Amino acid sequence: MAQRADDLIDRRRLRRKLTFWRALAVIILALAVISLAAWFRDDGLGATTHIAKVRIAGTITEDDKLLERLEKIRKSPRVAGVIVQINSPGGTTTGGESIYEAVRKIAAEKPVVAEVGTLAASAGYMIASATDHIVARQSSIVGSIGVLVQYPDMTGLMDKLGIKLEEVKSSPLKASPSPFKPTNEEERAMVRRLILDSYDWFVDIVAERRSMPREQALALADGSIFTGRQGLQNKLVDALGGEEEAVKWLESKGVAPDLRVIEWKPPEGAGSLIWSQALARTVARALGLPEQSGDMINELGMERLFLDGLVSLWHP
Repeated sequence: MAQRADDLIDRRRLRRKLTFWRALAVIILALAVISLAAWFRDDGLGATTHIAKVRIAGTITEDDKLLERLEKIRKSPRVAGVIVQINSPGGTTTGGESIYEAVRKIAAEKPVVAEVGTLAASAGYMIASATDHIVARQSSIVGSIGVLVQYPDMTGLMDKLGIKLEEVKSSPLKASPSPFKPTNEEERAMVRRLILDSYDWFVDIVAERRSMPREQALALADGSIFTGRQGLQNKLVDALGGEEEAVKWLESKGVAPDLRVIEWKPPEGAGSLIWSQALARTVARALGLPEQSGDMINELGMERLFLDGLVSLWHP
C-alpha cells in the first residue's frame, strides 16, 4: 500500500511539472506570435526599410492620431520615403494647417510625394502642396483654393414658431455672426476681414510651394477646381499617374527601387469614425431611409455639416 501511495504522489508531481511546462510553452508561443505580428504589421514599426504610405481621406479636421502617426514616420529610421495619398474635399483651415506643417517636417528630412486620388481640394490641396511633388490622375479634381465661413439664418423659422431671442452683449460684435438674427454690414465686414487674412495666407503657401508668382497663384485661387490635366498645365500638379509614378519620383530622389510600399494605418475602431457612422445612420432613419443609406450619407460628407470655424472646403 505504501508503494502504491508513493506512485500516486510521483504521478501527481509529474502532472504538475507537465502542466507547468505546457503553460510556459503556451506563454512563450504567444509572446513569439505577438512579437512576429509586431515585426511584420503594416504600420512600419519593426519592419525593414520601406516607403511609408499615409492616407488622408474625407473631411479634414484636427486629428491628433494622424499627427502622431506622421511624427512617427518622420522619426522612423526604417522609412526611406513617404507617399501621402489624398482623397479629400478639404475641411477646417486649422486641420489643414496642422497636417501641412507635419508633412513639411517630414519633407525636411525625407522625400515626400503626394498621390491625388479622386479629389484634393481646398485644405486637401493645401496638404498636397506641402509635399515636394504632386501626382494626380488625369481626371482627378484639384484646386478650390480659398476660405469660407457659412452660418444659417434661422430667423424665419423662429418667427413661424413664435420664438424671440433676448440678449445682452458687452460689445456690438460679440458672438457675431449669429444664426438667431440677420447680420448687419459691420458684422459681415468683420467676417470678411477674417476670411481674407486666411485667404492671403493660403495663396502665399501655394505661391511658395508651387514656385509661381503670387499674381499667378491669385489668378488660380478664385475657387476654381481643375482636372489633373488642367492642374498640370497650371503648375498645380507635377505629373499624371498614380502610385507607380509616385514611387518613380521617390527613386529619382535616391530611394532604393526595390523597397516595399507599406501603409501606416490608423488604429482600428477609431471613436470618431464610429461616431460619424452612427450619426449618419440616425439621420438616415430620420429621413425614412434604410440604415444602409447612412453609410452613403457619410460618404457624401455629412460630417461637413458639423464643421466649426473657418473652413477650406469644396462642396460637390
